[in-house]
Amino acid sequence: MIVIYDRKGFDALLTLEGNSLKGANLGSANLHNANLVEYNLSGANLNGAILTSADLRLADFSDADLTNADLSDADLTGCCLEGAKLAGVKIVGTKLGLEHHTALRAAGIKLAGLALELSVKG
Repeated sequence: MIVIYDRKGFDALLTLEGNSLKGANLGSANLHNANLVEYNLSGANLNGAILTSADLRLADFSDADLTNADLSDADLTGCCLEGAKLAGVKIVGTKLGLEHHTALRAAGIKLAGLALELSVKG
């Protein structure tokens, strides 16, 4: 059984049968303020999901369907979007890294005026 909690870890937002979110059907799920740090959501259906203010750092969304998902104010730092379907995704106020630029542009998302997180490793 998988329980997805809010960012503070107090409130259970969703409980699912199984032991993995890989390929899970979470279409239209309300995961506002969810803590999905380092979760493997590769191949998952998140079409229309609400992920506003979610902590998605280092999550794996490779080949996931995020079509029309709302990622507003979410933190996507270090997450993998390789092969993800991103058409219609909402990213207002979303914390992104430069590594997401190519995937978002390929989905036709305009990045003009969008603040990207930059970090220098030294």
